[in-house]
Amino acid sequence: MSLRKLFRELYHGHSSRAVRFQLAVLGIDLAVIAFFIAAPIFHDTRSFFWLDSTIAALLPLDMIGRGLASPPGIRPLLKPTVWVDAFILLTLIFPRTLGNLGFLRIIRLWSLSRSGFLWRPLKPLHLEQWQEACHSVINLVTFLFIVTGFVYSFFFRSDAGLSGYVDALYFTVATVTTTGFGDILLPVVGGKLIAIATMIIGITLFVLLAQALIRPTKVLFPCPRCALQRHDPDAVYCKACGEILAIPDEGD
Repeated sequence: MSLRKLFRELYHGHSSRAVRFQLAVLGIDLAVIAFFIAAPIFHDTRSFFWLDSTIAALLPLDMIGRGLASPPGIRPLLKPTVWVDAFILLTLIFPRTLGNLGFLRIIRLWSLSRSGFLWRPLKPLHLEQWQEACHSVINLVTFLFIVTGFVYSFFFRSDAGLSGYVDALYFTVATVTTTGFGDILLPVVGGKLIAIATMIIGITLFVLLAQALIRPTKVLFPCPRCALQRHDPDAVYCKACGEILAIPDEGD
């Protein structure tokens, strides 16, 4: 078996070996994302350097493995998820130069979700009907921690550690939910503009999440001819093959 076929089977296969590999990689990915979220709290500790260096060594290996598992050509390199990983790698290799942009590493959570790798090992659990709602939750969580990291890096860095990070998270959640307690405010005009943008984007993500939970834009209904899984709730014909569908109403 060639190296490319091996990695394609490991990353995209359904054998027991492939599922174990995918679960192991997924576990490492989630641990790395947890590190990215907590990094501002212990950024100045000695352990941070070693963890940061370890991830900087592991991420290229994962990128190479995913590249070998992808079809040959330049098209896979143009995917947004690849560019996200490349940017994260740069922040890991040059922590002093790009240290203030480290909060953007949390985008890897969105990248992991959109790449499909987050859901592939969970297919045996038959959770496909919740995938759209989970995408919306991940989008919201990613946005919350990006804003929190930005606010902490540029407004609360003088109050380093857990206290400053909690203040940044508290401000972000209060702003996104439009609660507006007003006990923590960002100074100057730039801070007010950030609060306005956070409220607008946050409300939009909340609406999308509610829509995904109450009435998803796509429903899970396999086409009897071509097996296309997701269709519009009011679809009469399969958009892939034209087969007549009989999607039940919500009350059926």
